[in-house]
Amino acid sequence: MLVLLPPSESKTGRSRGKPLDLGRLSFPTLTAHRQQVLDALAAASAAHDAHEVLGVSPNLVDEVARNTALMSTPAPPAAQVYTGVLYDALDLGDLTPGQRRRANRWIVVVSALFGAVRPTDRIPPYRLSMAVNLPGVGPLAGHWRPVLDDELTAAAGTGLVVDCRSSTYTAAWTPSGETARRWVQVRVPGATHMAKHTRGLVTRHLLGVDREPRTPAALARALEPAFEVGLTEPARPGQPWVLDTTVR
Repeated sequence: MLVLLPPSESKTGRSRGKPLDLGRLSFPTLTAHRQQVLDALAAASAAHDAHEVLGVSPNLVDEVARNTALMSTPAPPAAQVYTGVLYDALDLGDLTPGQRRRANRWIVVVSALFGAVRPTDRIPPYRLSMAVNLPGVGPLAGHWRPVLDDELTAAAGTGLVVDCRSSTYTAAWTPSGETARRWVQVRVPGATHMAKHTRGLVTRHLLGVDREPRTPAALARALEPAFEVGLTEPARPGQPWVLDTTVR
């Protein structure tokens, strides 16, 4: 199973520790594309119009400045870097050994800066959205789409793709072919805050199931003890199953 998560806007780092080593990240075929985005982000973040290019508030001066030194900034595991509503509900720091093994094997965070990372990958905190048109690179979703396809299709294998991303990050990779038949989009009604919280709870619940669900229907059944669920088949080939989910 592949559980796709978005990154968080808020991120935490460390004052000490080893810096980023691109060669040690998961999905090594993305290294050249990662370096290209890192270089372009550093240049854009040093410019006078950085906040406009990155689409952030002018008040986020420190976070934008941090983008200029990402190769020397301490790089904790991604599980510790990503914070916020979804990751608070998921609580990766409080897992059993079995849940942690599943998290490290199943979870992939789709990132505007790194393309895709696993919870154990060591990355620095950064400020960059997939919606940005980055000078020297272009629209980031388009930059990542061609190279993510092979990697994430292989990561999914014959299992389900449980998609907890927002539409901004879905644009960077949509399953196709046989993989699309096993693509389930988790949809949560209501405000964005509640949607993020529920997707975090869904992911945590899946890490504790007795048996990995292998079909969309089995996924719905696995979630039923803790959630109200409704499963909708794709309207046509290439579209996802939709799993409407609310906390009981």
